[in-house]
Amino acid sequence: MKKVINVVAAIIENKQNEILCALRSPQMSLPNRWEFPGGKVEKGEDIFSALKREILEELDCQIKATELFHENTHEYDRFIITLICIKANIIEGTPTASEHSKLVWLKRENLDSLKWAPADIPAVTTLINE
Repeated sequence: MKKVINVVAAIIENKQNEILCALRSPQMSLPNRWEFPGGKVEKGEDIFSALKREILEELDCQIKATELFHENTHEYDRFIITLICIKANIIEGTPTASEHSKLVWLKRENLDSLKWAPADIPAVTTLINE
């Protein structure tokens, strides 16, 4: 039986209505694919605490979660991801890539120009059609 991993991701939008996208580094699984920043929910942690912790670790900024946006399950070869996307605003700091190769801000209509990690694609589609 494959391991199920709960993952949270932030949908962060700036004042120009652009969404923050993160490029997975060559050292990560699914290298050079785009994703919404976030990470694994640790045992005993709620999704909002996990998201705040992951964004602080990965982007060195503080966020405030605003609403649950999208949830889906994706089966990879060796594991299953339950991806919970949460809309959030930056309340302190400027996103800086520490674990990712690159960060970009894109308008919704341009999100499909990137090569996304498979688990993120349903949320991307929902954002484009929002």
